[in-house]
Amino acid sequence: MTAEFGHVALIVALCLSVVQAIVPMVGSFAGYRTWMRLGHSLALGQLVFVAISFVCLTMAFLQDDFSLQYVANNSNTLLPTQFKISAVWGAHEGSLLLWALILALWSAAVALFSRHLPLELSSRVLSILGAISVGFGLFILLTSNPFARILPFSPTEGGDLNPLLQDFGLIVHPPMLYMGYVGFSVAFAFAVAALIGGQFDSAWARWARPWINSAWVFLTIGITLGSWWAYYELGWGGWWFWDPVENASLMPWLVGTALVHSIAVTEKRGAFRSWTLLLAILAFSLSLLGTFLVRSGVLTSVHAFANDPERGVFILAFLGIVVGSSLLLFALRGPTVQSQKGNGDVASYSGLSREMMLLLNNVLLVSSMAMILIGTLYPLIADVLDLGKISVGPPYFNFFFVPMTLGLMVAMGFAVFSRWKKTDAQLLRQKGMIPFLLSLSAALVLPLFLAESLSWESYSLIAVITLGASFWVVSMSIEDLWQKLSRSGFRWHNIGKLSASYWGMQCAHIGIAVCALGVGLSSVYDVQKDVRMVPGDRLTVAGYEFSFDRLDPVQGPNFVASRGQISAYKNERLVATLYPEKRNYKARNQVMTEAAIDPGLTRDLYVSLGEPLKGDAWAIRLHVKPFVRCIWLGGLMIGLGGLLSVLDKRYRRRRQPKTQAAETTLEVAAQ
Repeated sequence: MTAEFGHVALIVALCLSVVQAIVPMVGSFAGYRTWMRLGHSLALGQLVFVAISFVCLTMAFLQDDFSLQYVANNSNTLLPTQFKISAVWGAHEGSLLLWALILALWSAAVALFSRHLPLELSSRVLSILGAISVGFGLFILLTSNPFARILPFSPTEGGDLNPLLQDFGLIVHPPMLYMGYVGFSVAFAFAVAALIGGQFDSAWARWARPWINSAWVFLTIGITLGSWWAYYELGWGGWWFWDPVENASLMPWLVGTALVHSIAVTEKRGAFRSWTLLLAILAFSLSLLGTFLVRSGVLTSVHAFANDPERGVFILAFLGIVVGSSLLLFALRGPTVQSQKGNGDVASYSGLSREMMLLLNNVLLVSSMAMILIGTLYPLIADVLDLGKISVGPPYFNFFFVPMTLGLMVAMGFAVFSRWKKTDAQLLRQKGMIPFLLSLSAALVLPLFLAESLSWESYSLIAVITLGASFWVVSMSIEDLWQKLSRSGFRWHNIGKLSASYWGMQCAHIGIAVCALGVGLSSVYDVQKDVRMVPGDRLTVAGYEFSFDRLDPVQGPNFVASRGQISAYKNERLVATLYPEKRNYKARNQVMTEAAIDPGLTRDLYVSLGEPLKGDAWAIRLHVKPFVRCIWLGGLMIGLGGLLSVLDKRYRRRRQPKTQAAETTLEVAAQ
């Protein structure tokens, strides 16, 4: 009965979302305040019933209820408890239920924390979120029901969760990624509500900005966790492969990054209104596109869940309705909204100003997204049109994406010193001179010490560019901070006067520099060797001596494994003992590689077992990966920067300040 209870709860949640989509919207046009207030209660009720449905499915996994087809396909009695719980969202049907739960969470959060908004606006936002919930509710119940039973004879034992997913990464990565994906539905709802009502000013931007920043933070951390998970779990030592499903998460992040900057201009200066509206629509549309790519069956990927064309057609139709209707509304109402006079000063700005820097940021980010979109979809379109099989790989993406990223980092350094309306060119030259000299010196000198030998043959131009761009961003950020703290004589208590948004900007910008440093240096100085070794063999790789000590059998909860012991020495001193495994999962006789990693801020030692060879020999992959940890450290710093911006005290005010004169001089300078 647990499954039936969960199924009924899901149906009730769908009915509530239908009412939520209609009643508050009608009330906003008719002026019925009771109808408008109903949206808040409906959002909370929908969350309750979706949560009940999700708990029922979780209980089915914990109770090994193999009469449910979804449980039978993705679990068995040997599966550890933590993976039975994460298996709830480990395949198509359950991941969609997780999506619906997170959408209900965002809707309930809007209902609870936006009561200070004009009732008309909040009711329309909740109504639009309800309409999105209707689409996903229908998708789950009509094509992807996780509560479908196997009748009349159910199996006594289930299959197995994909061994790639039997990992801590599945517990944290999908929920965090979905929080970002679905969070952009709130930005979308705010944008559509503004277009419907014609209210789009600095006050609207102030209300919407924390929701946009929150979604962006979750997506940033989700992508970072996904990259880290792929690095240690897949066994090949890479952290990004430009897989179409990886691209599906990166595209909304790029547009979301542009949106985060664009809405800051809308709030502060009343400009970039069309940019902000369009980017909000585009960010959520790309999230839906990612859902289509993962679940339509058009992709073959370790990340893809479904292979049912019926599901793909449903999502494609839903995507067409959402994107088509919102873009049509933007085309009809956008010019009217853009021409409004808001609370902010919509004065013109010069070619050398903060507005222009942020406009350049938007153009580069959206261009990067378009490049990735073309590279991702073109092979699929060519296949559908019977133009042949076309493969677009890392060389294409790197050729376009790397120069655009470098351009962004150069502009990022200048942006911290730019001013609204107009910036003195002499000021930028003066402030940028010392950081430029420091960056140039670091870029030219440090590669000599990072290379294996002090020779021009090992001197890397990529390392020079990476170090120069990273040090440029960091040094410009530090100089700007120093200038603000020492404006009226250096005082440590001045730190507390700087706004959380300023600290968030600095943390995120430095995080991008750290991430770029890890990407560039790990790519240049990564040393990999695939070798044949028998116990007792020793091999030197990039100054580290690896000793294959022994191989032992291991019994796991639902697998058997061969575990190697490999010791790593540096200058005859033991620095790490690594235990890579080759696992065989019993349920479906699937073989998996579990790499062993000794992490460090400046280098990772990475070892994985390949296939057994003749005699006692094994194929073994040995990596020395310098600075690879900086990639994920930078990603976490970017997410932390966004979180600090969300926590800015401006967004905890119930009402807008009547004038900006109340803000301190340091806060104004920081913004």
